Amino acid sequence: MSRYRPPAPPKSNYLTVEGETRLRQELDFLWRDERPRVTQQVSEAAALGDRSENAEYIYGKKRLREIDRRVRYLRNRLEDATVVKSLPSDTNKIYFGAWVELEDSNGDIDSYRIVGPDEVGDKPGYVSMDAPLGRALLGKQVDDEISIVTPGGRTRYYVAAIRYTMPA
Repeated sequence: MSRYRPPAPPKSNYLTVEGETRLRQELDFLWRDERPRVTQQVSEAAALGDRSENAEYIYGKKRLREIDRRVRYLRNRLEDATVVKSLPSDTNKIYFGAWVELEDSNGDIDSYRIVGPDEVGDKPGYVSMDAPLGRALLGKQVDDEISIVTPGGRTRYYVAAIRYTMPA
């Protein structure tokens, strides 16, 4: 049995204006604030002597590697990203950036927004366009039925409403 894992499928390169702003702020914070502070801590820890048993030095170097990896990732994502700054031509269908209200079989209504994979977790209700729910919703209209497989079994939803917010 090998440890080989196939590479993850590529993520979609779409961002909302808010998502781009948040990623740029994170990049700026890491590069201008966090990295210089950690570099200073590593420098001070290195001055204390034996680095092989110096926990502050070892942890600091590890933290610098984590910061550098995240900075590289953010720069690449922002460079390749397509920022969606306008509404789609047909706002009666679900496309990237749409707020969607879904009604389940019990009559409960939940609200979701279709966003890029880097924006999931920013706010409650954000669903990646690459997730099964996001893929099932794209292109649907009000009163369309979707069916997705969840850990609890197959679930059916009805699209109750679609709305778009004007990008800032």
